[in-house]
Amino acid sequence: MIKYIFLLMVLIISCSEIDQPKPRAELSLNYPRPEYKKSDTEIQFNYEYNSFAKIIKAPKGQNLFYPELKATLYLSHSTIKNNLDSLLNDAYKLPSKHLRKAQEIPERVFINQEKKVYGTMFNVVGDAASQIQFFLTDSSYNFLIGSLYFYVKPNYDSILPAVKYIERDIIKLIETLEWNYKAHNKL
Repeated sequence: MIKYIFLLMVLIISCSEIDQPKPRAELSLNYPRPEYKKSDTEIQFNYEYNSFAKIIKAPKGQNLFYPELKATLYLSHSTIKNNLDSLLNDAYKLPSKHLRKAQEIPERVFINQEKKVYGTMFNVVGDAASQIQFFLTDSSYNFLIGSLYFYVKPNYDSILPAVKYIERDIIKLIETLEWNYKAHNKL
């Protein structure tokens, strides 16, 4: 009996610190407030982009590289030459390549008749390689395709905050896009 009392006293003395439940941890991502500026005017289209991204020239357009987010928005321009149907067909096929990994692919249509910018943005929900894809056209000369890729294994829950941050930039790009018809004379 003395052993049990001694053991009980040792347990009471040794457990003087009470364990408190820890609060739930929440992910705190601090992205910089977007500051938008105009893109280069030497190509077939102009737009406003987040200064957080770096413009990288590409053979058929430009890419916006987000080094801190390990992501690139690829922008590829084509000139329409009696091939609008095939360009649109290809643009609608791109998101469908991610159907195996996607839970859904909602579409958002953009129409700006004043600037002659028409297009659709596809949000790929799920662990797909590309989370956002879009196309824009003036239906006469210009066709632009955009695709967002991250340089990490696609885990939608983990990259969702970065996707939403860049999605706002893409919408700004779409809303401010203007076609540079003078650049077509250089083609």
